[in-house]
Amino acid sequence: MKLELNVRVTPEIASNPDHLLQFVSKQNKIPKQDIKHIECTSRSIDARQKHVVYQLRLDVYINEEFIPFQYSIPDFQNVKLEEPILIIGAGPAGLFAALRALELGKKPIILERGKNVKDRVSDLRGINVHHIVNEDSNYCFGEGGAGTYSDGKLYTRSKKRGNIRKVLEYLVSFGATKQILVDAHPHIGTNKLPKIIQSIRECILSAGGEIHFHTRVTDLIMNGNSITGVKSADGNKWMANKVIIATGHSGREIFQLLHEKGIEIHTKPLAIGVRVEHPQSLIDSIQYHCQTKNPLLPASEYSLVKQINGRGVYSFCMCPGGVIAPCATKPGEVVTNGWSSAERSRPTANSGIVVELRLDDFKSFESFGVFSALQYQSSIEQKAFLINGGTQKAPAQRMVDFTKNIVSTDLPKTSYTPGLVSVSLSEVLPPLIVDALQKGFKEFDSSMKGYFTNEAILHAPETRTSSPIQIPRNPETLEHITTHGLYPCGEGAGYAGGIVSAAIDGMKCAEAALTGQFTK
Repeated sequence: MKLELNVRVTPEIASNPDHLLQFVSKQNKIPKQDIKHIECTSRSIDARQKHVVYQLRLDVYINEEFIPFQYSIPDFQNVKLEEPILIIGAGPAGLFAALRALELGKKPIILERGKNVKDRVSDLRGINVHHIVNEDSNYCFGEGGAGTYSDGKLYTRSKKRGNIRKVLEYLVSFGATKQILVDAHPHIGTNKLPKIIQSIRECILSAGGEIHFHTRVTDLIMNGNSITGVKSADGNKWMANKVIIATGHSGREIFQLLHEKGIEIHTKPLAIGVRVEHPQSLIDSIQYHCQTKNPLLPASEYSLVKQINGRGVYSFCMCPGGVIAPCATKPGEVVTNGWSSAERSRPTANSGIVVELRLDDFKSFESFGVFSALQYQSSIEQKAFLINGGTQKAPAQRMVDFTKNIVSTDLPKTSYTPGLVSVSLSEVLPPLIVDALQKGFKEFDSSMKGYFTNEAILHAPETRTSSPIQIPRNPETLEHITTHGLYPCGEGAGYAGGIVSAAIDGMKCAEAALTGQFTK
């Protein structure tokens, strides 16, 4: 017999199998010896009250053996000689598009401008330590895309976009812990993602698929209004009548290429702001209503949103126990982002705090046409680079000083390795963003008392929240609205926002391209 229970328990009970067994036995009047196994199928934290509790969904096996499901790497048929589909980009959208192609018995050929996960490491050191940006290999470009070195959050609100469970189960098969199937806000960790990405690559290759690194697509081969292949910077041609574009939100050269080829693209609004770092102990004390965090509780998260001047000001990609990283994709710009390891054990918490922008906000860049939002975004990144003397140091300011328009006289060492330069962020960010952030930070304190503090350091800018371009597609076929055989996909095309939603969109695009239909 299997009994399904929803329980609220203390961290001490939730973290100790023996204590949980005793709790379930006592609460349900079941002899302990009759309980053969307790399987937790869902776990979340309720910190709304003074006493923090875990909310658990349990399957209790009473006088019945529990047989755990074994997740294993799929054994696909060999597709080496099958119909090819070209996939531009080896981020979550591209990799999961390849996996879906293998499921359908077709041959995925991935073209990735960057390096594999192992070789990317030296270029990340280059930007962090030597302030050198490799345009093809950085935090955004390379195997696994931005997701590989950007925390590994697997939480998405896009419940209607596709099979979230399938994505998570695939990740477990390739090496993620089964805990991601249980936690309300699952997270893998930047330190564990590279091995998982490598395992996915090896699976694709062993099934006869292809992955070509150092392969930047520079041209599209067209036959009228149909795509028949692509050309790469090394002069090679790659032919297929189905091409998925999954280049991520920073694939600016691809946006430009599409425009030059007369393929329709649209300006898309985005959100821009700063990345804020607090002591993790401060966030814990606010969220868990205590001076010292219970060691059985994880580093606490937060989610904030306010309406300021009629536009949203909100937290984005919050990283408890994490690090702020330099995420420029070409020389002459500064971009910040954040990540956490699996343990989330660093002493600081960081989050993007960004301001909702609209198409009207880009009017001063209207001479750039469809690239007005991109140029708005880029101009801020370039200002940040110039104001700090042409390095990867981040322009920074203490939070309260920022709201009072005071240049901070001193800045502590933060998790941002390249270092900081103390400036007025009003010299980097446009006035509408500055005004909204200044008011927003004060408003946030009403939701999280203690959040508004000079202990918090603002790092600028946070600009790569989403793509400044949308590549239009037919919602019924997922094919570009005017170009046959072209399938815009994932974050870069404007249809996803994170690892899971990008992976789902990748699978849907591959299915649509290869079968003419997709699972909605």
